Amino acid sequence: MRTPALSIVALAAALALTGCSGAQATAPIGVATKTPGATKTAGGTTTDTATGSITVFAAASLQQTFTTLGDRFEHDHPGTTVRFSFAGSSDLATQIENGAPADVFASADEANMRKVSAAGLVDGAPRAFATNVLEIAVAPGNPHHVEDLRDLTASGLQVVTCAAPVPCGAATTKVEQASGIDLHPVSEEQSVTDVLGKVESGQADAGLVYVTDVAGSGGKVDGVRFDESAEAVNTYPIGVLRDAGNPALADEFEAFVRSTAGQRVLADAGFGKP
Repeated sequence: MRTPALSIVALAAALALTGCSGAQATAPIGVATKTPGATKTAGGTTTDTATGSITVFAAASLQQTFTTLGDRFEHDHPGTTVRFSFAGSSDLATQIENGAPADVFASADEANMRKVSAAGLVDGAPRAFATNVLEIAVAPGNPHHVEDLRDLTASGLQVVTCAAPVPCGAATTKVEQASGIDLHPVSEEQSVTDVLGKVESGQADAGLVYVTDVAGSGGKVDGVRFDESAEAVNTYPIGVLRDAGNPALADEFEAFVRSTAGQRVLADAGFGKP
């Protein structure tokens, strides 16, 4: 027959087991558990996020906008760092093909993204996140009275454009073909920011850049719209690279660029919808 003391011990053990039934089970030895880090994003939702750093290769025309996006992403994702390398998309594509370390590639056209994808260097399918069109950049006040694309052929006018392999250069070729106008630039630059810089500094009278470059110049140039620009709409794709050192964070940055908050920043800068 069970003694009272043993009954008390048995009852205590039973109560202990009952108390554990509502608690979180302990992971078996050798099984890792994850403690998620919750972060409130720009969209107001709370999600598990990755930490660490990523390097983003982005087209020169994205410099101002992506710098803003990077700052907001870091603010919304504590413990993260976003580093950028801005240049002409063709140069960036070549660097990636030659093994330059990067996590994300954002191109100013689909052609250079296709090159990187065809080489098997993109993880999954790139996604479009913005569009852009060309505009003529001139000195403030438009002293040479440039009104349309044909005016860029005027004798003595110093015009600069992007080189053909660069997205803004390919777009320039398209508008020339659409209009039947042959431009004769005094120089062809490797990035759209170089074209803008020459107009801003007075080294050129006019240059073909993107509408976003004019909008972001802070009044250093004026812009002249022209109808043929509609014939050369550049679509901007973004993709996470196959050899990304931090693929989880790279995925989150790509998603942020395409999110409602990211699209608002791009629209404010003058980019069109993808």
